[in-house]
Amino acid sequence: MQWVVIVQSLPHAQPYTGRMLRWLLVVFLALVLLQGLAPWLRRWGFGRLPGDLRFRLGGRQWDIPLASTLLLSWLVSLLARWL
Repeated sequence: MQWVVIVQSLPHAQPYTGRMLRWLLVVFLALVLLQGLAPWLRRWGFGRLPGDLRFRLGGRQWDIPLASTLLLSWLVSLLARWL
């Protein structure tokens, strides 16, 4: 007795894969852009707001800019709505 496995591709699988790759690319580019703009943003006070976490762990400095991320998101949202 042989077992035969039939694999059929789902008709709706392809568009979701393309969308997921597109979002992955957008998130990657946004992170690269923010990393490049980080020194400039620090001069304006981003990364040092109340609610931004900074700590040292394992001999390395870690920054978690929660408040700055919310503020930048709000500003970009206003800009997108205005344009």
